[in-house]
Amino acid sequence: MERSYASLIAHADSCSGQEPELGGRLLYVGELDGEGRALLVAGNIAGAASLAATADTAAQKQAIRDGVADFLVTSVDEVLRILKNEIRMRAAVAVCVALAPEAVEREMVERGVLPDLLRTGAAVAPESVAFLSQGAREIKLAAPEESQILLTWRVAAAPAHWLPKLDAIALACLSLELSPAVSAAPRWLRLAPRYLGRLAQGVRVLFCEPETAREFIARTQRAIDSGEIGVEVQVGLSEDGEANVFHLSPSAASGSAG
Repeated sequence: MERSYASLIAHADSCSGQEPELGGRLLYVGELDGEGRALLVAGNIAGAASLAATADTAAQKQAIRDGVADFLVTSVDEVLRILKNEIRMRAAVAVCVALAPEAVEREMVERGVLPDLLRTGAAVAPESVAFLSQGAREIKLAAPEESQILLTWRVAAAPAHWLPKLDAIALACLSLELSPAVSAAPRWLRLAPRYLGRLAQGVRVLFCEPETAREFIARTQRAIDSGEIGVEVQVGLSEDGEANVFHLSPSAASGSAG
């Protein structure tokens, strides 16, 4: 999911001093399969207005239950009413229409509805090729920067209480980074728990520089030693296919790798 977000936010306009976001942009993800679900959620986190389509009734209902889609509608007319308003307000919204993608794409072309961003491989029908020819940009999965590693953290108990405190530590550590990608990371940390729902209740995921990860571990241990954090924290680091796990607990003077 984090990579889907990174792929989208890379298309945000760069404004000095402002957090990158995709307010006012239309993202079309095509079929609401696994990749489509990930892009809908990432679109909400990035601030885009997103549209998916599926004739699969089970997938439609599951998307609403999981909070992947904000609205489930049955026609392109309903889609346009929602999207027009949300795009005008530069608000994030995820809409699923209960139709086959080919039918939706055909009607979008006929009505002159042009997405700003398009899932790679979504434009397979002859009608939808027009999206790319008229300026829509394909979303390609972003790879982490070569210098970045995967940092994760979870707690042994009461995640709703303790994870926000750890998120604040991570945000403070990110402020020390000079990487161009770091400007989009605070938005991910702040909004991902809201849109990921159950998926984010127990764990956080972040790509960052190794120095940032080490600083996060050090600050977390200091917070534990001072009593600010009163629960064991498990921190994972993955780099070049090698994974290390550190268990930072109130009774430990330092983390131990395992």
